[in-house]
Amino acid sequence: MSVASGSTEPYYDLGSFHRPTDTASDAAQVWFDRGMVWAYAFNHEEAIHCFERALELDADLAMARWGIAYAIGPNYNKGREAFDPVDLAASVARAKMELGLAAAGRASAVERGLIDALARRFTTDDPADARTLQAGHTAYADAMSELARAYPDDVDVAALAADALVNVTAWALWDSRTGEPAPGSRVVEAKRILDDALATPAGRAHPGILHLYLHTMEMSTTPEAALPAADLLRGLVPDAGHLRHMPSHIDVLCGNYRDSIVANLAAVQVDRHFVERQGPLNFYSLYRAHNLHFVVYSAMFEGNSAIALRAADELSGQLTPELLAIESPPMADWLEAFVPLRVHVLVRFGRWDELIATPLPDDPQLYCTTTATIHYGRGVAHAASGHLDQAAAERELFAAAYDRIPDSRYLFNNTSRDILAVAAAMLDGEIDYRAGRFDDAFAHLRRAVELDDTLPYDEPWGWMQPTRHALGALLLEQGRVEEAAQVYAADLGLDPTLSRSCQHPGNVWSLHGYHECLTRLGRGPEALIIGKQLELAAARADVPIEASCACRLQPHCCD
Repeated sequence: MSVASGSTEPYYDLGSFHRPTDTASDAAQVWFDRGMVWAYAFNHEEAIHCFERALELDADLAMARWGIAYAIGPNYNKGREAFDPVDLAASVARAKMELGLAAAGRASAVERGLIDALARRFTTDDPADARTLQAGHTAYADAMSELARAYPDDVDVAALAADALVNVTAWALWDSRTGEPAPGSRVVEAKRILDDALATPAGRAHPGILHLYLHTMEMSTTPEAALPAADLLRGLVPDAGHLRHMPSHIDVLCGNYRDSIVANLAAVQVDRHFVERQGPLNFYSLYRAHNLHFVVYSAMFEGNSAIALRAADELSGQLTPELLAIESPPMADWLEAFVPLRVHVLVRFGRWDELIATPLPDDPQLYCTTTATIHYGRGVAHAASGHLDQAAAERELFAAAYDRIPDSRYLFNNTSRDILAVAAAMLDGEIDYRAGRFDDAFAHLRRAVELDDTLPYDEPWGWMQPTRHALGALLLEQGRVEEAAQVYAADLGLDPTLSRSCQHPGNVWSLHGYHECLTRLGRGPEALIIGKQLELAAARADVPIEASCACRLQPHCCD
């Protein structure tokens, strides 16, 4: 906590961001600046709170009303289609009201431009009119692009213009195979604006510019180009959890799993302070879950079971029935799928007895994704333990639980049903493999790989343990070394098989498998290089790395 200039009230440490406005109230200026930082940090509820405080101190501050309308509207992580009807209707009505009042308030020329541009986003009172709402989205982007040309030295206008442009096709910015813009995407224009801003000292110290640049580049074929921006963002806004987390979007794509863990543990720490002040029953709970999700994901890649399990347990503990019971926004649809992450950690580290003993939720309807995931984990554990009848029984229970999951249940950009379709193929493969039906097993596992590869882009990826890790491990167990080598090379990004976002550079599991393949194939010089990488990667693991998947029952310990 800190005390900012113009206010004696202790508040979060949000760094040094400042955008002057035409107000005689120093305190109103402080609250406006805070609102802007929170908006750039995607904590939109807290941003609205700050803008409302600014209005209490200066009722004619038009930009504070603009800020409310901006923060309440669609954003990169909560697009129009993610609003439930009640939330959407209320948000559109509030935005239109605030913008109407802002039009009569005190504003400079550039501020008037921002207000007028945002008004184009909200051109209908009918929240069910999806076509007009989407047209408003595009019109807003057009207006902000024009405003950025008119004010090329205004770094906030640049950030807001880039934000408007990427939101035209949020999370679908690039064709990950070709590196070209996705259909309808305006990411090239957004990137140009951001690149120009990053060429200036103001841009390199701007939370919105840096945040958006990471989103702009993460889906590209060259996410490593955003590492300098990621490094500039680290610690820039000390108490904004989402901004502390954001560099990890680039870290995991570059194999910097330790950096990702560190970034997200820092985010989790400041999130705890936020909950102490604001409580847990708010939309930012989604972002708190996201940060812990990233810890689990990154720690699994690093081979660090203790960190992964602690984060999974903290996350599930946050997702109480009270929180999930909130109907608008529908928190269960947004958050329940985070609850069973511990199952994935136990599968990753082959803790079969713990998986088999994992209890089902008391409320299987509310915790429907959790129920299905537990049956999947139990089924894998029974198969690996040689209990094929029990594994088959868990597969039947998994199928029944899967059928009860509504289409509206998501884990960020992927539905629970799409994610658990991977689980179904994996479970079929594990059972057939242990039953000695190897051709059928490998067909199921290759189907799981296909489903995994074609999940919509997300960070972390929708399926927690790459399916190639199981496929490669079991191919090796059957002596199919050439095939396994191809599987591992693809996972590590050492050949062009996979799109960039599906590669996992330097992960200890595939390094182990690939090193074994190269050694057994007599490819000594390559094995030496990969072996050195494996030594470094394995040093941080808290378990012996003996196979790329614990489902391989005849492991090969690293030399």
